[in-house]
Amino acid sequence: MPIFEYKGVNAKGKNIAGIIDAESPRVARTRLKREGIFLTNLIEGKEGTAGGRKAFDLKKSFQRVSALDLAIITRQFATLVRAGIPLVDCLTALVDQTDNEKLKRVLSRVKDRVNEGSSMADALKNFPKVFNSLYINMIAAGEQSGTLEIVLQRLADFTEAQVKLRSKVRSAMLYPIILSVIIVIILAVLFTFVIPKITRVFEGAKIVLPLITRILIAMADLFSSYWYMVLLLVIILTVVLRGILKTEAGHAFKDRKVLELPVFGPLIRMVAISRFSRTLATLLKSGVPLLVSMDIVRNVVANQTLADAIDDARDAVREGESIATTLKKSGQFPPIVFHMISTGEKTGQLEEMLSNVADTYDEQVDAKLSALTTALEPLMIVIMGGIVAFIVFSVLLPIMQMMEQVK
Repeated sequence: MPIFEYKGVNAKGKNIAGIIDAESPRVARTRLKREGIFLTNLIEGKEGTAGGRKAFDLKKSFQRVSALDLAIITRQFATLVRAGIPLVDCLTALVDQTDNEKLKRVLSRVKDRVNEGSSMADALKNFPKVFNSLYINMIAAGEQSGTLEIVLQRLADFTEAQVKLRSKVRSAMLYPIILSVIIVIILAVLFTFVIPKITRVFEGAKIVLPLITRILIAMADLFSSYWYMVLLLVIILTVVLRGILKTEAGHAFKDRKVLELPVFGPLIRMVAISRFSRTLATLLKSGVPLLVSMDIVRNVVANQTLADAIDDARDAVREGESIATTLKKSGQFPPIVFHMISTGEKTGQLEEMLSNVADTYDEQVDAKLSALTTALEPLMIVIMGGIVAFIVFSVLLPIMQMMEQVK
């Protein structure tokens, strides 16, 4: 269905703008008139007009809705609902509030469906790329139980916590990634242009070059003469590896080995367990049934090995068994997790125990990230120093041999 951007004046004389989907401009005008809006301009939302022709808006076309955009809009939504504003008016305010054009269009279409009598959850289901199953199921639970305000607040808290956690991980990894890229660029320049010129000095020398120098010369010749072959090999290996990892077996193998990595493996596991615990606690507190929650939560851990363990736990719950027992059998969850979950199941405080697990692992992730960031800086400096030392000694050793021959 076409989308139209409109500008007009409402019954109070206030200038307004928004987006509406309709079968034709005439239908759009009729619907807006019914809402008390006097139109001053109406154009198709994904296209603009220039010289009488429709011009494609590249920026809007590639714009995406980030987790931060969703967190902000959810917090605003919770505030509006808590203030007692009708749902359609809340959505209208959100459309006017957001600067993200894609999110603006989505919210406008959600508003139209709600205005036509659809539930909020059903309206959101039409946009799975913006609102995931967790978001939709929590909204549905809130509408059914009459606690939409509380659910939106929990969703806002949860989404903001996930954005914060993701930001911490990215910030911790940004420095080593940038430094690694700089090192690779410097080495490529040295081995392609600088070192070949230096090593030409040794071509006419009647000395046996040290092994370290011969290695350096071989590497320099490879990069300077066959750099395109090296680049092509890297591209081919990257494409092949990505193809393998896209297969079910390759993806499962990668996820299993990632958890076994030194230093990074435990950190990845902590982040996944924190997401699992926080998401499951949020869903259960919002009234989403346990089995449905388990289906949703398996997708947030972003690791097939842990997702398989959660699937086994879901199947065990369906058969009347304990979640904690199945998680323990999987061997993928630390003892503190299944012990606290077991306590929560026995005392009827599973949501609180899951929240405690998430808080504990969030603190551990913070501590690990701080320690990792602190350790990576000197480690990268040592690696860079080792590379420089290798190059310096490779050049100096034959020079010293030549000087001894002169004496």
